[in-house]
Amino acid sequence: MKPYVLPDLGYDFAALEPYISAEIMALHHGKHHKAYVEKANEVIETIDEARAKNDLSSLAALEKALAFNVSGHVLHSILWKNLMPQGGGVPRGELARRIAQDFGSFEAMKGQLTEAAATVLGSGWGALAWEPTAKRLVTLQIHDHQSNVAQGAVVVMVIDAWEHAYYLQYKNQKAAFFEAVWNLWNWADVADRFERASVPVAAEQTR
Repeated sequence: MKPYVLPDLGYDFAALEPYISAEIMALHHGKHHKAYVEKANEVIETIDEARAKNDLSSLAALEKALAFNVSGHVLHSILWKNLMPQGGGVPRGELARRIAQDFGSFEAMKGQLTEAAATVLGSGWGALAWEPTAKRLVTLQIHDHQSNVAQGAVVVMVIDAWEHAYYLQYKNQKAAFFEAVWNLWNWADVADRFERASVPVAAEQTR
């Protein structure tokens, strides 16, 4: 099985300053995200070994560990692309139109997503996602890396609410961190994720 791989950031650790320090980025990407990748690969190897021995007695715990670490890897991979130096501002085009339609205004979406991140109990994320059943954008609270996610929803934008994302710089002022990240959004990336998530499968297959 192909192993998971830690993606490159695409910019220097210091590129997001002053909003996110180089020290945080180095630890966040090079230690925390890397650890999720390495652990996910270790769990996959363990599952392969258990299957080869025909002993799946520990599968439930292994599946839980795999979901936790793969989800951590996926969410961080989205985060690095969602952010960019000299980003921020407001989205445009179809993404902007759908945000206005589904939330009332950009400011309403910003407030709801920020609150979702700020009020996660313990560790977790706030996310903007496309919910395909209702065909609308929604906000989600993701506890740790997995729970409270509408099945089938496609995450297009995330705010990391784990302490390792902000504590070295913002200490216990996490609300200041959640406000600061709005100066860094790569709206082109978010819009691209939204477009790919919201295109019906049949339409996608005709491209």
